Amino acid sequence: MDFRNAWHRDTDEDVCCIACGDTVARSDAREYDKYGNRWNRDDKSFEYLCKPCYRENCHFDRTGLEDQLEAAGAGTVSRGAFLRRYQHIAAETEQTRADGR
Repeated sequence: MDFRNAWHRDTDEDVCCIACGDTVARSDAREYDKYGNRWNRDDKSFEYLCKPCYRENCHFDRTGLEDQLEAAGAGTVSRGAFLRRYQHIAAETEQTRADGR
């Protein structure tokens, strides 16, 4: 039995990277669990990051990230609208941090 595949479901499927939008093989991606508990796998679906985006983006403070994504309309508005909204929210957050508030 291949134990690597024992806990990966559908490892040969293609998945979409939530950071860059590229489609990659599941085996070339990393799971992202927005709830932070990727080990509890029961009845769960995951989002994915391609390996380059994972290496580049996954080692930053995520405090408040989910709230920002929701406020920007993640999953409910067009990609362009989401990116514009998120950029604005991120800039405001960065300015607030720079001002020491």
